[in-house]
Amino acid sequence: MPLAIFATITPKPEHLPDAVAAIEEIVAATRADDGCLRFDLHRGIDTGQLHIYEIWADRTAFDHHHAQSYTQAVFRRYDAWLAQPVELTFLQPVA
Repeated sequence: MPLAIFATITPKPEHLPDAVAAIEEIVAATRADDGCLRFDLHRGIDTGQLHIYEIWADRTAFDHHHAQSYTQAVFRRYDAWLAQPVELTFLQPVA
C-alpha cells in the first residue's frame, strides 16, 4: 500500500527563500527516485511555512530517499535555517 507523507517545514523568516531554493533543487532528483509517486512543494498562505506532499510506493522507498546524499545535504542546511524541527505526518488511504 502506498505511503503518503505531509511534511511541514518552518524556516526562520529570513531563511524562507533559502529553504524554498534548497527544496526546489532536489525536486527533479526526488521525483526520479525509485518508488516516488508524488513530491509536491507548497507554501502556506500567510504562514511562512512550507509543506511537501509526498507519496511513496512504501516506507522502504521513503527511507531510501532520506538516505540520499542530496536529501542529507538539505537537512544539514536546515540546521541553521529552521525555527522548529520538520514535522512529518504519515498517511495511508482509509478506503
